[in-house]
Amino acid sequence: MSVPAVSIHPYFKVHPGKLDEATALLPQFVARTATETGCYYYEFTINGDTVYCREAYHDAAAALVHLQNVDEQLKAMLGIADLERLEIHGPAAELEKLKEPLSGLNPAWFAYATGVVK
Repeated sequence: MSVPAVSIHPYFKVHPGKLDEATALLPQFVARTATETGCYYYEFTINGDTVYCREAYHDAAAALVHLQNVDEQLKAMLGIADLERLEIHGPAAELEKLKEPLSGLNPAWFAYATGVVK
């Protein structure tokens, strides 16, 4: 049986007039993330001035590798957008490994309860 993934759900509220700049960053995020072996999926969607990233990783360690890998792009995004909401989902033991390193981002933590895991 596989272990449930750790998923990160950031919602970026782009500053007025900065949507084109934010959109231009997305391929950079994707190119960096494509090199990561612990990433299950990574994609962006946009609704008005909100940019959402749907992403999942094998475990907490892979999620932390990702955040380090896209640090430059994330800093650029946070210069033109506010982190409106951040959710972290996954097994409780994996979430515990992320609480200290991600505490400054003030995420909402969602512990895995049940589901289909293949």
